[in-house]
Amino acid sequence: MNLLTRDVPPRSAWALEQAGIHPLLARLYAARGVQSKDELDDALNLLLPPAGMLGTLEAAKLLADAMAHNKRLCIVADYDCDGATACAVAVRGLRMLGAQNVSYLVPDRVVDGYGLTPPIAQRVHAEGADVLITVDNGIASVAGVQAAQTLGLQVLVTDHHLPGSELPAAEVIVNPNQPGCSFVSKSIAGVGVMFYVLLALRAELRQRGVFDASKQPRLDALLPLVALGTVADVVKLDPNNRRLVAQGLRRVRAGALPPGMAALMRAAGRETAKATTFDFGFALGPRINAAGRLADMTLGIECLLTDDAGRADELAKQLDAINRERRMIEGDMREMAMEMAESLFDEGDEPPPAICVFDPDFHEGVVGIVASRIKDKLHRPTFVFAASSAPGKEHELKGSGRSIAGFHLRDALDLVAKRAPGVLLRFGGHAMAAGCTVAEEHLDVFEETLNQVAMEWLDAATLQRRLETDGPLPAEYRRVDLVDMLHHEVWGQGFAPPVFCEEIEIVSQRLVGEKHLSLKMKHQGQPVDGIWFGRTEPLPSKVKLAYRLDADEWQGQKRVRFLVEGAEV
Repeated sequence: MNLLTRDVPPRSAWALEQAGIHPLLARLYAARGVQSKDELDDALNLLLPPAGMLGTLEAAKLLADAMAHNKRLCIVADYDCDGATACAVAVRGLRMLGAQNVSYLVPDRVVDGYGLTPPIAQRVHAEGADVLITVDNGIASVAGVQAAQTLGLQVLVTDHHLPGSELPAAEVIVNPNQPGCSFVSKSIAGVGVMFYVLLALRAELRQRGVFDASKQPRLDALLPLVALGTVADVVKLDPNNRRLVAQGLRRVRAGALPPGMAALMRAAGRETAKATTFDFGFALGPRINAAGRLADMTLGIECLLTDDAGRADELAKQLDAINRERRMIEGDMREMAMEMAESLFDEGDEPPPAICVFDPDFHEGVVGIVASRIKDKLHRPTFVFAASSAPGKEHELKGSGRSIAGFHLRDALDLVAKRAPGVLLRFGGHAMAAGCTVAEEHLDVFEETLNQVAMEWLDAATLQRRLETDGPLPAEYRRVDLVDMLHHEVWGQGFAPPVFCEEIEIVSQRLVGEKHLSLKMKHQGQPVDGIWFGRTEPLPSKVKLAYRLDADEWQGQKRVRFLVEGAEV
């Protein structure tokens, strides 16, 4: 692994420090492109205006008209955390703004697959809806939108995924990635798009005299949900997304969060007063996602929608139990899939440019997580496939892919589809994560074509595992209060949490739990403990390590420890 040190523009670091930013934070922010303190201002009035997102004003008019005529609105959600939070934001927000008839429907991962399909449109119509609103899906649902409109439904698509060659003919599309949209924050999550539609709707209702500025509903109450979905979907934390997350975190820490989020924090053993983006991404997000992977995402959405604390606790416990089951299934699958991936190349050789594995016993609900684990270990674009459990589709394989920097996965699938027509039955996604469906007899052709694309697109530098770091940590900053300060900030995709790097002396090392390396070290001559999760091979007595700062408690006293991320050996 190559450990690289981020460049710190001295003028930016100096300007931030002069503006009152802590010297360590000033250095970290400057290395992430921040040039002035103003860029760190997370005030709500600095959010990009809703009118700048193509379709929001038209969506607001459509919804305001529907509400004026008491039409029935149905949200079609997605079965991941972004989809669940977007659905909860839509239902809560529309009701806050006066909608009397709001329901929702979640596709089943196994039976329905992804997105708005014609059968789902029929179910929405059968439930008596007049307006169908998609959240976190719909931009690729050409047939589903057409079916809904044939049944007499008005369709509003809100999504953030990349569009295909043909857009659905919905009444309104709100998606910052659709052609012609100049909204700067292209990486906003699905929940963020829906929040923006609600902001536009509130402005429209205000203009129509439904309420004035002093009595309008406070949509900022939805920001904890927006923050959770944004972090859990691992979208880039550009300045606008960072503001949304910072505002949501602020409310969570103040105790102003939905009962379901509070219950999930308790189930995960986390404190709301000390909530971090890490809690959203690694504690709450997986528990909500588990419902969509193994059970029914309705559980997750109901947990986020209920205002009954007792009901919230009950649902959070159910989600926690499902997540434990998910971890067990994933553990077994990961071992098996890793063995299959490593059998694709001889020991000492480089892995193939792309990895593709399938086993009939794989569970389709966790293929994405397993693909992510293999990608992390082998540093290759990876697809993991499972047989479809949908009735009549047993011959189909559902694959989930994860990629590395420099290899746009959805674009790669698009090229595979062009080079091997008919092999991909369906596909979609982002640069770093995508999904597809293939017939089992075509899996070999898919694997061969994907590898060919990867061979053409990936060079030696891209295939070399690299970790960007923030260089050495001055010894005077190895303090618990500074660990807390760093944890309090908003970090995530595209605004990476601090990782320090320098030569460390290893005093002693031992395995704990058979799969983690516990370390006694000397950092700049002073003792410090550390742990490397998932590492079993011993380290040399002196080694260049990349590590994050953490604090653990021992006999009532908090101490700094290093969480090791990588080594240059």
